[in-house]
Amino acid sequence: MATKSKTQRAKASEKRQAKKAARLEDELELESAPDQDAEEAQPKKSLFKKSEDEKPQTDSKPVKAEPKPKKTRFKFFRDVRSEMKRVTWPSGRDVLQWTGVVIVALVFFGVYVALLDNVIITPLLVLLSGLGA
Repeated sequence: MATKSKTQRAKASEKRQAKKAARLEDELELESAPDQDAEEAQPKKSLFKKSEDEKPQTDSKPVKAEPKPKKTRFKFFRDVRSEMKRVTWPSGRDVLQWTGVVIVALVFFGVYVALLDNVIITPLLVLLSGLGA
């Protein structure tokens, strides 16, 4: 099994911490929750109709709009740049070595296909076509 990178371990740790914190909050809410009778005494709100309390008041001050988030016009390019810094690039020697391997493989398979076509398939086709005539 492959080992995780430091970044992967850090993200996993953060997720575990977040889950643990959420569980603790849920437990605290359950302990401090009011009795069921108190909850039933409150009127239930409909999903589709607004109750009297929820109707908007016309004489109240207008609510300020939340500030717009920063534009992320070039965020993609910043992300690409940061990812490119994390890439483990091969050395020049490795690149030359693997380029040579690819060229040798191409030449080998090119010669193989040429021989298969010219030495075996073409004479076989000529022989078969001559017999049928």
